Amino acid sequence: MKKKAIIISIKGSNLSTNEKKLIAKEKPWGLILFKRNIKSLSQITKLIKDIRKLSKDPKFPIMIDEEGGSVTRLSKIINHNLNQKLFGNIYKHNPEISGIIYKHYINNLTNILNKVGININTVPVLDVIRGTTNKIIGNRSFSNDTKIVKKLGQICVKQYQLNKIGTVIKHIPGHGCSSSDSHLRMPKVYLRIKELNKVDFNPFKKNSSRFAMTAHILYSNIDDNNVATFSKKIISQIIRKKIGFKGILISDDISMKALKYDLITNAKKSLIAGCNLVLYCAGNFKDCNKLIKELPFIDKFTAKKTSEFYNFLR
Repeated sequence: MKKKAIIISIKGSNLSTNEKKLIAKEKPWGLILFKRNIKSLSQITKLIKDIRKLSKDPKFPIMIDEEGGSVTRLSKIINHNLNQKLFGNIYKHNPEISGIIYKHYINNLTNILNKVGININTVPVLDVIRGTTNKIIGNRSFSNDTKIVKKLGQICVKQYQLNKIGTVIKHIPGHGCSSSDSHLRMPKVYLRIKELNKVDFNPFKKNSSRFAMTAHILYSNIDDNNVATFSKKIISQIIRKKIGFKGILISDDISMKALKYDLITNAKKSLIAGCNLVLYCAGNFKDCNKLIKELPFIDKFTAKKTSEFYNFLR
């Protein structure tokens, strides 16, 4: 399987000539969609068909950030205010009813995703709310209760799997412990490993998601020099060993301001540290073109896991 180790993004609701050439020639691993790319059900269905035709890959990974609440990309198709915090609040009072409602919501959403051709949703957010948690997480989190976050995360992933859609647990190994927004600056966390393991790492354990997304956070008591995305120590010892994640590890967006280098350096440092794929969300063609030409093809591990994902799909 010959694919570049990058998930790209595009500028608008139609493919430019240059974007068409890039998808056909450079073979990115996948593509992520945003609100700027979606106008209507028919438009996004056609766009995805065009992308897959150019890639010559009928199962080409098409991702979306459709968490609900403050992070929704399908607002022109789906009009609702449902978010993870709502399901967490219901679970606190009645776990059984919460599970039924949440599964029903996922079934309805995955029906739309399958209809248009999206095969990966970057959910669930498994960050645990703390007193100092930055508002960027907010209602994207299920709860301040680790057990509730973990349980609803497991329900989410299993229900998506039943509907043949991939999931991306995030932001591993945990963003809830940060008081800063990694879109704007590099967050630093000073908590000890024992406390992090008990609260923040815990929801990611024993989760069957095929994909996970890293946190651009510096955990000073583990690696004082590198954010998790750039840290061999965190990826190998915490994410892979302590948490036990065995799937494809994706960087969070390499254009975020938490990462202090240029895009190509950010991408290469992510891969060297142990990320299997890098994510680029800004949709700038020139930057995307430079990145994809500089980055390597996926390794054997990622190719194997990608094949397993393809076999899982309908």
